[in-house]
Order: sequence, then structure tokens, then C-alpha cells
Amino acid sequence: MSRRSSRRSPAITSTSPCPCGLGETLGETLGECCGPLHAGSTTAATAERLMRSRYSAFAVADEAYLLRTWHPSTRPARVELDPAVRWTRLEVLGSTGGGALHAEGTVEFRAHLTDAGRADVLHERSRFTRVDGQWVYLDAL
Repeated sequence: MSRRSSRRSPAITSTSPCPCGLGETLGETLGECCGPLHAGSTTAATAERLMRSRYSAFAVADEAYLLRTWHPSTRPARVELDPAVRWTRLEVLGSTGGGALHAEGTVEFRAHLTDAGRADVLHERSRFTRVDGQWVYLDAL
């Protein structure tokens, strides 16, 4: 992993609105919303919350968090994020399971981005499971 992997995008700081969109609803900044998850001072209570925090990790280029929250059986050796990609908006379309009493869950979403200035959308249905009681990303369906 490169040194830049642990740095956040200069355009997004802890006082910026949280990229996951949840912070907007609650009036929280990145530092109040997904920041504690990225720092490891708290963990995601639901699969959707983990997915939102992972989206924010993509937005701020936190490759270490992405690896830490990836299931060991599907986790790549490293993550290299493209600096030309800017994550611009997240839409959560629905979820199944993934709650406090579940062991598995899925979250369907649209992640809006620009790649070298061109708008694009990633539409995915992600699977999450628990490892040692913590939610982790397994794979995309």
C-alpha cells in the first residue's frame, strides 16, 4: 500500500459534510458520522452503516479502512484507489437483513462518481456478514 493510501482527499476534511449522506440527515460532519468508524473508535451497528462508512472511505481515500472492513476470504492484498475518481453521492436503494440480530445482510446502492471529469454510476448489491461480531463486506452479487 502506498503512503498516500492513509491520507484523506484534501477536498474532504473532518469538518466537511459526511460523504455517506447520513450525516446530512443528522446534521453531522465526516468527523462526527463516519470518522469514528474510520478511526476504529466505534464499529458499524448494521450492514448498511458499514456500507455507508465504506463509501465514505472511498471518498476520502482511506484504503486501510476498506481493507480492515473486508472479509478475510475475499479481501485483496491491497487497494489502490484512482486519484482521478471523485465520489459525489450515495443512494441507498434497499437492504435485507443486516440488523443487530442478523448474521448476514445485503445492501443495494448507487454510488455516483466522476472519473477524470466524466459522470458515472456504480450500481451494486453488496453482501455483508459478521466476523467476530463485526460487520464486514463480503462481495457483490
